[in-house]
Amino acid sequence: MIAVHTDPLAFSATECIEILGLVASAPTQDAGLVRQQRDHNLRRADLVWLDDVPGADWVMGRIIEVVRRANASVFMFDINAFEESPQVACYDAAREGHFDWHSDIGAGPLAARRKLTMVVQLSDPSTYSGGELQLMPGAGIIPARSEQGAATVFPGFVLHRVTPVTSGMRYSLTVWAHGPAFR
Repeated sequence: MIAVHTDPLAFSATECIEILGLVASAPTQDAGLVRQQRDHNLRRADLVWLDDVPGADWVMGRIIEVVRRANASVFMFDINAFEESPQVACYDAAREGHFDWHSDIGAGPLAARRKLTMVVQLSDPSTYSGGELQLMPGAGIIPARSEQGAATVFPGFVLHRVTPVTSGMRYSLTVWAHGPAFR
């Protein structure tokens, strides 16, 4: 079976709240797909790119460390860069926020180099309903841990989705580690 790794303490609840505070006043953009395409039947969320947020530099240092540990202990992939800005996504029940089944490897120049995906749960799970991150690394569906600050790390080719948020708002932080194509 293909591995999925969880770091339940990747970020503290206080750090998650700090990240949410940093992005609260940042301009958002409607979430798209690879090559700037949009399909609200597949994905409906608002995004903030952390590279554009003053004061968020420390987050990348933590991301690098969490991904490094996961890769060294579980995956052992050839990773040499983080070529895309981390994104904070807001899945809002008012917009029926969701992201249907997909993988993160695509045909675009950056998406083709995605080796690992990391998703960090920024929201307190008591503040929303629905919005479950689910992964399908094999024949069955695995729910990701939903504790605030938990990071789920998995190969970019693994199918995954965020089920529709039915009340409240779910915030997550997603980043991709890049390297040469899988062989």
